[in-house]
Amino acid sequence: MSLLLEQYNQVRLHSEAICRPLKTEDYVVQPVVDVSPPKWHLGHTTWFFETFILKPHLAGYTEFDPHYNYVFNSYYEAAGTRVIRTDRGNLSRPSVSDIYNYRRHVDEAMQTFLSNGFHADLQELMTLGLNHEQQHQELLATDIKYILGHNPLFPAYADDPVYNGSVPTADKWISVDGGLYQIGYNGGGFCFDNELSRHTVYLQPYRIAAQLVTNGEYLEWIESGGYSNFVYWHAEGWDWVKTQQIQAPLYWYKIDGEWWNYTSAGLQRVNGDEPVCHISYYEAFAYASWKGKRLPTEFEWEAAAPHFNWGRRWEWTESAYLPYPGFKKAAGAIGEYNGKFMVNQKVLRGGSDVTPEGHSRITYRNFFHAPLRWQYTGIRLAE
Repeated sequence: MSLLLEQYNQVRLHSEAICRPLKTEDYVVQPVVDVSPPKWHLGHTTWFFETFILKPHLAGYTEFDPHYNYVFNSYYEAAGTRVIRTDRGNLSRPSVSDIYNYRRHVDEAMQTFLSNGFHADLQELMTLGLNHEQQHQELLATDIKYILGHNPLFPAYADDPVYNGSVPTADKWISVDGGLYQIGYNGGGFCFDNELSRHTVYLQPYRIAAQLVTNGEYLEWIESGGYSNFVYWHAEGWDWVKTQQIQAPLYWYKIDGEWWNYTSAGLQRVNGDEPVCHISYYEAFAYASWKGKRLPTEFEWEAAAPHFNWGRRWEWTESAYLPYPGFKKAAGAIGEYNGKFMVNQKVLRGGSDVTPEGHSRITYRNFFHAPLRWQYTGIRLAE
């Protein structure tokens, strides 16, 4: 078995393993626009390989269902029309069993394709497809948490929490000298196009926290009245707090005077030593302001990342999501992957407890709109 075929099989099986604890009804729910039903993720990642690998490159391949292009195309304008994102939860068909049959159909064809040899030019596209499915594995985990976490029964996803253990709470800082730093991916392996091209930036001297902000530290901010004091907030963030009546991180509930939060193990008391999670950029900025600190830029984060542990929370930065010097979009539908989203978003760095192993790296650039917090987002301070 080739290494690429082995990687393909591992990635595909892991997506299904994430869904194994679900009931059939869980696969269909879409509580909000940012959350996609689990069955849609399973279908979309399959559609990617069928559309970009099998249909154009495997002679004699028979499409599973011609209508699936309309159902499982996400945002690729070049690939044709598609179901509006908000309507994904209205699709009772195709059924969950239909989608698993679809996956088996495509997987069998991919076994043939990868076993018989293919042009070296497709290696990069195949690797992109695997990383694309890994991105959706993280989204699967976060979307499942949102679906179950907004069920009034607060059902457990698994026996054990996704995140466990604790982190030190000591206030330790890492000092970084000012000067020129190289930013962006540099190596022979895979990276996304938004990590290129590698370029030089100048940074002023700064300090960055060695640890993420914890639940206990964030609770101090809540109890100090942080959500009721406009002084710490951007105007847009303050409007968001008032309009949405935000009083705590997503999944936090105050019950009989005590804070609880929804986890993969169900409703649990808030662990003060855990890194705070599921907060928006607005909240991260306001908390930093309350502490008399700020959020790091993405360049400051990357320059310092070799000196601290990262990967438990996607970390908000103060950087807008913009192209690097020399950035170029690929031709065709694949060129719609990252560049089209470079507006009105903030960069997150690092990874999270539900990021597939080996998927993230120091140069990886995630991006979300400022009010979003269903992802595993946290805070690292700078000054």
